[in-house]
Amino acid sequence: MVRNPDANRDQFRPADHPNDAFLLTTVVGSYPKPKWLNRVDELVDDPDSKFDEGDLEEAHDDACRAITHEHERAGLDTVVDGEMRRNEMVEFFADRIDGYEFNGPVKVWGHNYFDKPSVVEEVTYDEPWLVDEFEFTSAVSERPVKVPITGPYTLGFWAFNEAYPSTEELVYELADLVNEEVEKLVEAGARYIQIDEPALATTPEDHAIVGEALERIAAGIDEEVRIGLHVCYGDYSRVYPEVNDYPIDEFDIELSNGDYEQIPVLEEPELEPDLALGVVDAHTAEVEPVEEIKQNIRQGLRVVSPEKLTISPDCGLKLLPREIAYGKTENMVTAVREIEAEIDSGEIDVENPLDD
Repeated sequence: MVRNPDANRDQFRPADHPNDAFLLTTVVGSYPKPKWLNRVDELVDDPDSKFDEGDLEEAHDDACRAITHEHERAGLDTVVDGEMRRNEMVEFFADRIDGYEFNGPVKVWGHNYFDKPSVVEEVTYDEPWLVDEFEFTSAVSERPVKVPITGPYTLGFWAFNEAYPSTEELVYELADLVNEEVEKLVEAGARYIQIDEPALATTPEDHAIVGEALERIAAGIDEEVRIGLHVCYGDYSRVYPEVNDYPIDEFDIELSNGDYEQIPVLEEPELEPDLALGVVDAHTAEVEPVEEIKQNIRQGLRVVSPEKLTISPDCGLKLLPREIAYGKTENMVTAVREIEAEIDSGEIDVENPLDD
């Protein structure tokens, strides 16, 4: 059953927000890393270099500070540090969860490799995974900070299972660990958690497993904490309307890349959680004009009212040139603020948002 997005959305509205209407703006998570940060990673691994782990930590701090401020400069209501301290979305967490081990890279596509881990024994929670990251970003940001976490379904199914009778059982154990991490983050002040489950789009028939995992993650978490689910790619008709039974506040999906052909999927029955709609394409190295993004935002208004619409890019932007990622983000915020003003003035009829 959906949580209560009305109980936690308004806390992200800036005190100086210029319009009566408010469409929450955010990003999915990843962002292009500065080239010098990649160079520091190489230097730390070079035995002839004078760089050490302390230098790497300082470089990560500098990069997180720079990207957080870049998000603020673009005008986002909620920010992320761009995941400057993270590598691949499964590797990063598997490296921090007891029970996983790594055996070498697996080719994913083109020239890209993923160090696919194996679960070789019972997974357990030792030390927090993201609390330090969150506390640093919160300290350098003037805006609320969202925390993306790779979900248990993806952590389970994108690894080799050598320890559990079924991967489903592994997923539920991982969900309990994610719940522990969310509790630690909430204690540290986090109020916006995003669970990333890209694997759901590849095996949507397992939507019930994801639902049970989300129940475990949300158990005991106060309604003032916003919980979003991000799913990219795939045929959303294979997980909808089952999403309405998930204990989430926000359903975050990638539709810009598909020209919004799947928007009708969400029209009937009514979407119960808030909709986080991707309005700029994370896969194209071109900055969409503001007017094009405004038309994309109107697609979201076909499904939900303005007070239930969150606006973001389709997915993480880490594979784009940094100036392109910033341009997309800045134009996205500009488009949102213009749409809000047009809603206030009555220029946009929210009952018929695609009409001029």
